[in-house]
Amino acid sequence: MKADGSDFDRLLLDQIADRWSILVLGAICASGGILRFNALRRQVSGVSQKTLTQCVRRLERNGIVERRIIDGAPPGVAYAVTPLGRSLDKPFAALNAWTSTHADAVRKAQRAFDVRYGVTRASVSAARTYRPHATYPRRTEMKVFSVDLKCRE
Repeated sequence: MKADGSDFDRLLLDQIADRWSILVLGAICASGGILRFNALRRQVSGVSQKTLTQCVRRLERNGIVERRIIDGAPPGVAYAVTPLGRSLDKPFAALNAWTSTHADAVRKAQRAFDVRYGVTRASVSAARTYRPHATYPRRTEMKVFSVDLKCRE
């Protein structure tokens, strides 16, 4: 780690703003700030159980969400956004606003890139995950997302 802590800052940023964390936090907040694991899995389409488990554990370790055991029939686990997690509202809102504002320009740049490098819609659709060994370019088309982190306590 560097003396200025920048390696840790980058790791933290990677963990908070990764592919699934923003969507998971958005789903929890959209449901009122607390959501059972299986409901969360249904809300975040495309995420596997293993990936979701890893994501919520990272968020819990970083103090962004809190894991709560639910007694009852059936017993379960729910995740709630913490005050620290709610503090991400403004940064995520800014990212959401930027995405909405610049989505058309980014799509135009993607189309120009695709024409320049002969990328077809089929190859873009097939490239669902980052694969470092794949031939350049293998990226998915940017999708506009909407995440509301205005969680209520």
